[in-house]
Amino acid sequence: MFSLMLLCIGCQWQLKPNTDDENIQIRIQRYDRIESLYLSTGDYSALQQMNTYFPMQTRTLIEDVIGLGQVNDPDINSKFLHFFQDSTLQHMLQTVQQQFADVADINDELSASFERLKEELPTIRIPEIYTQIGSFDQSIIVGHRTLGISLDKYLGADYPFYRNHYSEKQRAMMVRSMIVPDCLGFYLMSLFPIKDDDVSKAEHDEYMGRIQWVVNEVTRRDVFDNEYVTAAGQLMKNNKGWTYEQLLRYKL
Repeated sequence: MFSLMLLCIGCQWQLKPNTDDENIQIRIQRYDRIESLYLSTGDYSALQQMNTYFPMQTRTLIEDVIGLGQVNDPDINSKFLHFFQDSTLQHMLQTVQQQFADVADINDELSASFERLKEELPTIRIPEIYTQIGSFDQSIIVGHRTLGISLDKYLGADYPFYRNHYSEKQRAMMVRSMIVPDCLGFYLMSLFPIKDDDVSKAEHDEYMGRIQWVVNEVTRRDVFDNEYVTAAGQLMKNNKGWTYEQLLRYKL
């Protein structure tokens, strides 16, 4: 019965493209739930679900985020399971499921923000968005038309592990309210990339200010407040009629 229940749930967890309709409604795919089930219990059915319904996400997580080896290595599944038996990571798995049992608020803000972004950048594709659990590594993973949210990086500024490993400034950004801005920011950087090797720090900061200004606009929140965001806003005022694309491609 338990395996049958997993199979039914897995059908709901398959990634489905977000439509480009006028009213965008994003549905976050909860890969983290099935991942957590396997890493907490070792249930083989959960592992099958991961490999069947989320092969790309599983490969990215194991090979690129955690760096355990190749996903087709003979012992990779046992290495993956053993890696997460650490007590700190087991506690984190539980905390993630408690704090993110409901993500309706994140779904709603993502939908509204991406709808506003598409109004300004009509040619962009809305990515498929899923949640995962890493090992306090990357926060947002940008793939081919996908965005992965590592929930372990958004457990709150006072989460015990964070207090011992991150600065106060870093911890201030590791909160639930930063998930949507981070998704938008990293996605925009993938669409309008800058070659860091070819620019000065000042040019890079100006570039990030333009990204952050757009994020503020589409989320309708003052998430970022610094001199470079102010400069981006002034640039738009001085160039009336500029599109977001013109702003983001400026000096690239």
